[in-house]
Amino acid sequence: MELLDPRNDFLFKRIFGSEENRDVLLAFLNRTFAEAGKPPLSDIILLNPYTDKDSPRDKQSILDIRAKTTEGEIINVEMQLFNKYDTEKRTLYYWSKQYSSQLQESQPYNQLKRCVTINIINFALLPNTLYHNVFHLREDRTGIPLLDDIEIHFLELPKLDEKAVSLEQGGLVNWLLFLKGADQSKWEVLTMNEPVLKKAMDTLEFLSQNEEARRQYEARQRYLHDEASMYEAAKVAEAKGWSEGEAKGMAEGMAKGIAKGIAKGIAEGKADAQKETAHKLLALGIELSVIAEATGLSVEEIQKLKPLQ
Repeated sequence: MELLDPRNDFLFKRIFGSEENRDVLLAFLNRTFAEAGKPPLSDIILLNPYTDKDSPRDKQSILDIRAKTTEGEIINVEMQLFNKYDTEKRTLYYWSKQYSSQLQESQPYNQLKRCVTINIINFALLPNTLYHNVFHLREDRTGIPLLDDIEIHFLELPKLDEKAVSLEQGGLVNWLLFLKGADQSKWEVLTMNEPVLKKAMDTLEFLSQNEEARRQYEARQRYLHDEASMYEAAKVAEAKGWSEGEAKGMAEGMAKGIAKGIAKGIAEGKADAQKETAHKLLALGIELSVIAEATGLSVEEIQKLKPLQ
């Protein structure tokens, strides 16, 4: 049996974000906080548990995991399989929305509770070799905290070297190796000091054998790969000297399946860039009419490019 990839955000939420697996999420969070020198949580409340309404193809589905501690602190866990770029700013933006949304009208600011964001990412982001980075708001010279209300974790899976760690020791590393796709022959060792991890593994095995789960998983994988290709195409455009607005318009337009705004951003004299972009979109299997809108080329001109792929 071929196991599904637990880094798929739809699958990740099913394993860690369902009510029946709340103990799995709690164990993972406690290992994350222990490595950061924080005390363990006694319990959590899932604010957006997985349900059958979480469609893998619906962009509006919330596939991150939100939980609240017994003290009222908010924790958000998100799995990012591909780099959508501007990750740091995107993280702060969503953290700020999470923080500010706690207050109802006329409530005092002292009602705001600490918010923690945990990003598990399948790409290297920060310029160091640490797989686990934790950020707070501190004064530069003295290190004194302004407030402990902001805490952001980045768990970078590519920086985790399985050969450089002892699997028998347990801890956060074992959970991350499972997510990274450790061979099943090593699962028993991984769970030796992490017994709750076995429940996550059992859930993954069950879902991997479930026909409907596999269908939804594959639909989400296709969506994630297409989205990643769109972001990459936008970065290529930006690297070739297109304005940031043009590149952003390309990504957003393609994400919606409509590229009307992109054509306006391509000035005359960029014929080579137009053709190169068309080549890339053809390789991605994008419809000719959409490529035409995106590049400004005619369908006939695009059809002539096909043999050159």
